[in-house]
Amino acid sequence: MATLIEKAVGSLEDKRRWRAHRARVRALPSAYRAAAEAVERYTVHLGALTTGELPTGPLMAMLDDVADRFERAAASGAPVGEVVDGDATRFAETLVALHLGARWNAEPAQGTTAVERDVHRHLGDEIAKERRRMLVAFGRPEA
Repeated sequence: MATLIEKAVGSLEDKRRWRAHRARVRALPSAYRAAAEAVERYTVHLGALTTGELPTGPLMAMLDDVADRFERAAASGAPVGEVVDGDATRFAETLVALHLGARWNAEPAQGTTAVERDVHRHLGDEIAKERRRMLVAFGRPEA
């Protein structure tokens, strides 16, 4: 049974897991850390906007997968771009699909209202902004 504190602030175990994950990412060399954080931001935005929520278990599994890959690359001295096979966007979108089981659909569904289309367009703009930030972190600014 959850304690009163956990009911008020959420699972303490989830918070410990998050803090441990953040410590792992902060321990990476700067180029790897910047790239890992950029992939995290993009996947969290994409996952939240696609699924409507981010369940803690799959989210942390996805973020730990990112940290694992960048830690291995840093240990072996592999270039940052090699972690994502040269395509950060495809890499991040595959992670979201694999761990959260969803993909962002750039086109709003048929029969949506003008307000829903506007919200969808705004969400698409936010995803595009995070994609640009991620590509800059990989040294490949979008044209």
